[in-house]
Amino acid sequence: MSNAAAPLQIAESEIKAQPFVSANTHPFETNDPRIKRVHEKVMAGERLSTEDGLALYGSHDILAVGWLANHVRERLNGNLCYFNVNRHINPTNVCVAACRLCAFGRKKDQLGAYTMALEEAWQTAASGYSEAVTEFHIVGGLHPDLTLEYYEDLVRGLKQRFPQVHLKAFTMVEWSFLAKRSKLSTKETIKRLKDAGVDSCPGGGAEIFSDRVRHIICDHKIDGGEWLEIAREVHEAGMRSNATMLYGHVENDEDRVDHMMKLRALQDETGGFQTFIPLAFHPDNTPLQHLPKTTGLLDIKQVAVGRLMLDNFQHIKAYWQMLTPKIAQIALRFGADDLDGTVIEEKIYHDAGATTPQGMARRELERLIREAGREPVERDTLYRPVSRGEATLAINV
Repeated sequence: MSNAAAPLQIAESEIKAQPFVSANTHPFETNDPRIKRVHEKVMAGERLSTEDGLALYGSHDILAVGWLANHVRERLNGNLCYFNVNRHINPTNVCVAACRLCAFGRKKDQLGAYTMALEEAWQTAASGYSEAVTEFHIVGGLHPDLTLEYYEDLVRGLKQRFPQVHLKAFTMVEWSFLAKRSKLSTKETIKRLKDAGVDSCPGGGAEIFSDRVRHIICDHKIDGGEWLEIAREVHEAGMRSNATMLYGHVENDEDRVDHMMKLRALQDETGGFQTFIPLAFHPDNTPLQHLPKTTGLLDIKQVAVGRLMLDNFQHIKAYWQMLTPKIAQIALRFGADDLDGTVIEEKIYHDAGATTPQGMARRELERLIREAGREPVERDTLYRPVSRGEATLAINV
């Protein structure tokens, strides 16, 4: 089938963050001496250390931490808040791993297991498609039988049917699994799927890099060092990726800071990460469902600490699907400059108990952003602003 849209027009312009008077209308104040030291470094544009990160987590002065994160956020992105019009596609939930953090994966013969035939996957894309969609976000389980050729055909078929849509596909965990199953190097696997039409990669599967934590929550996955190495190979292949951190389970502050320091170090090398996305753990329907859910305070603090520690990341995302739209709005004053997108149908976190809507209309995202006092900017996956007319869609580059 063909589902042609208006031709994609490339404009020779770029919207940049305009000079902006900070929303920090009051002077910085704190009684926490550790945060006073962090304030001095932030205002001087100095890089924060591991000790600084631990001080930020340990402080109860969330307003002071937020003030600092907002200062950096506005220094980098002004008053702009980004979002995109995207659609999630999960080709299969069959997975050979048995991660304790996951409520999405199923064994082949388990109730609720599914695997899309190619035509079904293409139809799923079409069912949530309109000319407004600029991205398909494609991730799934580690299926023991699906070949690399299946994924090449899937990607090629999507590119043929929706040539103007950016394909953000496959986590570092999926790249590793497909390479091993195909008896290829990860570099060759990345090349083949890039040639088929993959444009960039999501940041999932990073979880927490700490070996101690991974042995508890996801011991069937690649380790943190392998995740970072595959991310390096993705960047060396000329593709950008996101980076995530799953928090609120069995990790501690040291694990979180270590995770961000390792992401920061790789970003220094490659410059290939676009966005950092803190992901709140949802324990429902997982083997870790006895753990409490994250609090709003932790969610906001994590966004803020991420903004302050990751000085070489341009963007920090408040993923509304996991945080709730209300917390995501507040996060726009605590370091975040992106709300993700319309999503349309999100499965993975809803299987784990997320109670947010599975999609959100473009106009609702814009309303949330404006109510937070920010200026909404629709973007494509590469953060190029999207301009829309009655019959045209232009990416400003």
